[in-house]
Amino acid sequence: MGTGKLRVLLGAAPGVGKTYTMLEEGRRLKDEGKDVVVAVVETHDRAATSAMVEGLEIIPRRSIEHRGVELAEMDLSAVLDRHPDIALVDELAHTNAPGSTHEKRWQDVRDLLDAGITVFTTVNIQHIESLNDVVEQITGITQRETIPDSVLRAADQIEVVDLAPQALRDRLSGGLVYPAARIDAALSNYFRLGNLTALRELALLWLADEVDSALQKYRAEHGIDSKWEARERVVVALTGGPEGEALIRRGARIAARSAGGEILAVHVSGQEGLREPHPGALAAQRTLVEKLGGSYHQIVGDDIPQTLVDFARASNATQLVIGVSRRSRLFALLTGQGVGQTVIRESGDIDVHIVTHQAAGTHQLVLPRARGALSAKRLITGFALAIVLGPALTGALWYFRRPEALASDTLAFQLLVVVVALTGGIWPALFAAVLSGLTLDFFFVEPYYTITITDPLHLLALLLYVIGAALVSFVVDQAARRTRAARRSAAESEVLATVSGSVIRGRDAIAALVFRTREAFGLSAVSLRDTNGTLLYQEGQPEENEQATVQPVGDRGFLELYGPELPASNRRILTVIATQLQAALEHRDLTDTAEQLKPLAETDRVRTALLAALGHDLRRPLAAATAAVTSLRSPEITLGDHDRDELLETAQASLENLNTLVTNLLDVSRVQAGVLAVNLVEVEVEDVLPSALEELGIAPGQVVLDIHDPVPPVRADPVLLQRVLVNLLANALRFTTAPPVLSVSSFDNHVEIRVVDTGPGVPDDRKDSIFEPFQREGDTDNTTGIGLGLALSRGFVEGMSGTLAADDTPGGGLTMVVSLPIVDGTEDA
Repeated sequence: MGTGKLRVLLGAAPGVGKTYTMLEEGRRLKDEGKDVVVAVVETHDRAATSAMVEGLEIIPRRSIEHRGVELAEMDLSAVLDRHPDIALVDELAHTNAPGSTHEKRWQDVRDLLDAGITVFTTVNIQHIESLNDVVEQITGITQRETIPDSVLRAADQIEVVDLAPQALRDRLSGGLVYPAARIDAALSNYFRLGNLTALRELALLWLADEVDSALQKYRAEHGIDSKWEARERVVVALTGGPEGEALIRRGARIAARSAGGEILAVHVSGQEGLREPHPGALAAQRTLVEKLGGSYHQIVGDDIPQTLVDFARASNATQLVIGVSRRSRLFALLTGQGVGQTVIRESGDIDVHIVTHQAAGTHQLVLPRARGALSAKRLITGFALAIVLGPALTGALWYFRRPEALASDTLAFQLLVVVVALTGGIWPALFAAVLSGLTLDFFFVEPYYTITITDPLHLLALLLYVIGAALVSFVVDQAARRTRAARRSAAESEVLATVSGSVIRGRDAIAALVFRTREAFGLSAVSLRDTNGTLLYQEGQPEENEQATVQPVGDRGFLELYGPELPASNRRILTVIATQLQAALEHRDLTDTAEQLKPLAETDRVRTALLAALGHDLRRPLAAATAAVTSLRSPEITLGDHDRDELLETAQASLENLNTLVTNLLDVSRVQAGVLAVNLVEVEVEDVLPSALEELGIAPGQVVLDIHDPVPPVRADPVLLQRVLVNLLANALRFTTAPPVLSVSSFDNHVEIRVVDTGPGVPDDRKDSIFEPFQREGDTDNTTGIGLGLALSRGFVEGMSGTLAADDTPGGGLTMVVSLPIVDGTEDA
């Protein structure tokens, strides 16, 4: 039996038409003869969506009772037994009721796929796990139902059901998405034009990235190296010189010419380098490219042009931007073609832009930068210079030959030896020294055209010349070796600095280290595993049957490196990275341990505060009650009826406050310990309001009620909800300058209860701390309490799977917002 196909319809927000499109496609396939069933669909009483269901076979749902509430869920077993060709499953991110086969609906879908059933499903962008925090920043709403990115990435087909933001608002205003009672709240909250625009962009960008990943995978599987211009991708080569900013801005302008253009800045570190970077220049240029929406990359390579081209091809770049050479004409004449010319020759179908700048042609004459002190290319070049320049110099000097010019001729050949030594090292220079010595004797020392030397002084001069040339060759070769080592160390330092920068900039340390390891050494993939072989993190995808090189990571695990074999010179920096990975893994374990201990520390803090409260705040009502009772029982005090009643009222009020304080202390202990008993049932919020108002003894006109009818029932504990409302209303009445407003409305899959006052409000930096135990605003008295009300309220609300947050009241004041899930709250289509 084969595996079924997964097709996902992705939407930016509820109401764009995902469910309608899914049903429409199901009807079309049914007309073509396919066996299509509706496994589960949520029409939300939308007429157009309900009409699309007609004519399709519907698998009856399974009824599950939870805390006295009947919940209808997809019957997974029934769908598997029916085994259609295609199953329509709405709302992929839905959380199943307790007692279901799986916790999440996407797990049900996985079983259907494994059974060979093709699944069409829907999901909104806010439910993708990696985007959860971004969506919360945009909308201000925390999404509790999420789906792992890997589930969506494994889909065979993903489509965006797109609708312009204003068109969606118009659809919402026309009552095509929500009932009339929910329209105003939706338009002023989640469905604001800015929110919808940002969510739409987020959905399109996410899909574009997935398409790009699929394209890269296809190219890798089919061995396609040539670039495909799906969109402009501009690589900017940085040397660390002052021209870097101009190159980055030029690259950004090129990328901006097409929609979705991307800019990648790259600096190659190696013993040869593009050029030695100016101090701080690369850091500033990295900041600039990130401000322009690009990414910065640091790689190691000895052959600079080839490394650049390889990086551009691996990135599927369409454009490559480099600066015009800073070498002077004389330097270019002596050392041959530079990086730019080689890049142009090797770039193939990648367009190369050579950008001029103020530093062009200002490079001073310095030692040539060959590939290395003892590289084969450098040796060959040195021998070639000796063979080519030797005869050329001999011909030029022979043409102007005079007996008295022997000294100048010797110096000319000495210069040739130095040039060869600078280029090829000691062996080509020794060859040039011997060859030039024989040439001097044969052409410029009498008798001419023989190796015979008649003058002993000439023999001595020739021997001294050869010895001097050999010493110069040795010194130059040693200097080249030390220069190579120094440049290698600098390159390693740059790579390590880039790795550290990635961690400091907020990236996960382990992920940053693995990513930079793969990038720095040009590997196809890098995997980090623990000592048991369990995969902890992987960057890239190794090719089929590709062998891995193993690098131990202390006693924490090991790295698997896929790609070319690393030379011994790179092992040192790899060992350093492995050490950093070991430290990162240890830090992660310590962090996890600290997180486990945090509740204990919090419990200890609360216990300390409780003891302080017992020693101070409970003393006041207890002392007041004791004093009142003592006065009543004292035979030495004569009390009138009015005084007696007043003392009794004081004692009663103090004891009631004492009872409330003890109850709150016990409840906050239960909340902190996580043992609060919550009885979740279906609750009508309107039924709880009268009890809360009666408990506070609120007279008509003291609170303004604003209830949007009808409000769906919520899943809550009515006793705890009443206590939450009592606490919030008591605070509002204490601080407000006008009657507080208590409003109830439904939005998306939640009911919001807002307690609005017009008091002094709370500063932004205090909006979180007011929910901590023993936090009070203003002075205290015998009726104020000990600062547990809001802490208890938040604990009660969170125990009911809701949220409690503080917001500013327009015009001044504080608004407390309680959000509770509705009984049939699910993701809208």
